[in-house]
Amino acid sequence: MNTTELINWQTFKRKLQDNPELTLQFQYAEDKWVDASYHITEIKQAPIVSVDCGGIMNSWTEIIVQLWEPAVKDKERAMQVSKALSIVKLVEKSLPLNPLAVVKIEFGNSQFDTRQMYPGEFIIDNGNFIVNLSPDFTQCKAISRGGNCDTKETETVTCSPGSGCC
Repeated sequence: MNTTELINWQTFKRKLQDNPELTLQFQYAEDKWVDASYHITEIKQAPIVSVDCGGIMNSWTEIIVQLWEPAVKDKERAMQVSKALSIVKLVEKSLPLNPLAVVKIEFGNSQFDTRQMYPGEFIIDNGNFIVNLSPDFTQCKAISRGGNCDTKETETVTCSPGSGCC
């Protein structure tokens, strides 16, 4: 996945609003699913301000939806999209969420270290609204400015602020 494919909050929320009657499922790896008894425990809005390896300041906002699997699974519980939307509505009463912020889903369990992933693909299948998650990735912002993050180059070149290299 590259950065042009990232889903923003407004798009993510609209996809949910278009499918309120379906069951919301998350797939975090091939044939690995967040247990249907999960809870949305928190929705965070995180403004990020950073300085990259070329000395350039960057800023963006992320909306992080945190999922939690309870220790005791409830076989009868599966979250409907409408329930997720009611949580979103409750959050947005107190915290206006930036519609252009990048969405991440935060999840982990005993077999999968907690991490933030991107909603990659949305699938409607047999009464389910499935969000396939893609791993987060490391990127070099200097590349988008015409710099170079090639390891061989960075091992031999000393980068100075404003030079555009890593």
